[in-house]
Amino acid sequence: MTQIPRPEHPQPQMKREHWKNLNGEWDFSFDFGCSGIDQKWQEGKTDWEKKILVPFCPESDLSGIGYKDFIPGVWYHRTITLTGEELKGDLLLHFGAVDYDARVWINGVEAGRHQGGYVSFTFDITKLVKEGENDITLFAADDVRSGKQPKGKQSHFFYSRGCDYTRTTGIWQTVWLEWVPESYIEKVQYYPNLAEATLGIKAVVKGQGTLEAKAFYGGEPCGSVSAKSEGGTVTMTLPLSRLEKWEPGHGRLYDLTLTYGEDKVESYFGMREVRLDGEKFLINDKSVFQRLVLDQGFYPDGIYTAPTEEALVKDVELSMAAGFNGARLHQKVFEPLFLYHCDKAGYLVWGEQGCWGLDYSNPAALKYFLPEWMEALERDFNHPAIIGWCPFNETWDYEGRRQDDSLLANVYKMTKLYDTTRPCIDTSGNYHVVTDIYDLHNYEQDPAKFAAIYESFKQGGDLEDNHGYRQTPVKGIPTFISEYGGIKWDEEGVEKDGWGYGAGPATKEEFLNRYKGLTDALLDNPHMFAFCYTQLYDVEQELNGLYTYERKPKFDMDVIKAINARKAAIED
Repeated sequence: MTQIPRPEHPQPQMKREHWKNLNGEWDFSFDFGCSGIDQKWQEGKTDWEKKILVPFCPESDLSGIGYKDFIPGVWYHRTITLTGEELKGDLLLHFGAVDYDARVWINGVEAGRHQGGYVSFTFDITKLVKEGENDITLFAADDVRSGKQPKGKQSHFFYSRGCDYTRTTGIWQTVWLEWVPESYIEKVQYYPNLAEATLGIKAVVKGQGTLEAKAFYGGEPCGSVSAKSEGGTVTMTLPLSRLEKWEPGHGRLYDLTLTYGEDKVESYFGMREVRLDGEKFLINDKSVFQRLVLDQGFYPDGIYTAPTEEALVKDVELSMAAGFNGARLHQKVFEPLFLYHCDKAGYLVWGEQGCWGLDYSNPAALKYFLPEWMEALERDFNHPAIIGWCPFNETWDYEGRRQDDSLLANVYKMTKLYDTTRPCIDTSGNYHVVTDIYDLHNYEQDPAKFAAIYESFKQGGDLEDNHGYRQTPVKGIPTFISEYGGIKWDEEGVEKDGWGYGAGPATKEEFLNRYKGLTDALLDNPHMFAFCYTQLYDVEQELNGLYTYERKPKFDMDVIKAINARKAAIED
């Protein structure tokens, strides 16, 4: 039997014993006319066109298909066999992510629909399955050129170009079944309190019962609490006899066992708090300079999907080896398993959405953007590695259409209402409307000119903003350059049409001197709390990574690390 791809549990914060990974070979058909529903393919189609290896998208080589043109619609089908024992309790069908508009049928009966290509969703299929064979059928529609769906860096051209890359259609994260009792834990949120050494717990549950939480650190018990459910929720405070802080570079995690009647969930949490203090960003009340790198979450053979769990771990390790302590997870909502490894490593990340593709000039875009964004906030709320949110990036005025400021303001307000524990940047780079942090993008390649731009700000004067005609820097709040560098270097010397920012250096020595000059200007500025370099690795034709697309180092990473790691002016 062929080994199941990506066999690990996809949700380390909500692990149950009884689950089944449905990755592997599925039946597959293109639906270029999106007419399959009218043809009733969901009711028993048998002449499926191809086989596909889930969870890899049909554009990827790992899927076994590798079709790169636009795909307006795709169908998936597989049969599962259930025993009578497996029909006891409730049966949940989970999808890690499907791009974009997904509809699911069980034995020809529609189980549900979900719109949004970056977040997870679940259908209760208990009443739709039977003993013996059962058919699962999924249809996904995807139109990156509609202006109505966030697509991130997926190219809206036939081909990849510049900083737009190969598209992802349909299933691109793990699919799995999960067995739960009739009364079970649906979701849970954690609220660390360092001053009191407690963890606030808010859970949504199905059915009546008592929720019990037991915490462990290093395998040793360090706290427990229980409370009865009221109106489908449980709120309680877990006191900890041992306080171990989650910090940058030290991902100290507690194990947590949650029990609700017969339901048992294995989870974890980190004790970490963030807050802003004037121009400083504090983590556990300590000013920490964020040495960030842009990570776009693309893979040569899987595109949006890492080929293995080890590949996820490697990206964190490569970044830290270069002296970075975190990343902007750029134009993509990364999978929970990646965030878990960030949590373990003490690796700081900013949670973003793949907002490009949305028509920012239309206030009606809110109805397409906000539901998925709120689902992302809910799913990833408990990750201590996520130290801030940024729903939009470079919301340009484009082709005569002007950014609708109310769109950004409303998303910012909803983000802050939902999560009071983290700061929010309304849109990275431009054009700011209301924000907790002011950031800019600047790809000036001359270190002397780059430093001169921010010299006045360094001396306590005004921040020079290349988008000052549309936005006004806010004084007295945390500020950083969240995209800079992007220095092109073609390691193989064969990519004639490769892309980067500005003219590339002639030698590696020139590259390192340029990198140092640009980075020093930010480290030495006492009014900057962070930087974010573009980028960690090449992506397709974009050749400005410190590593190649295959994750091979282009430079001596000890030299890069030494440049990045020295103490910043604002740091404690």
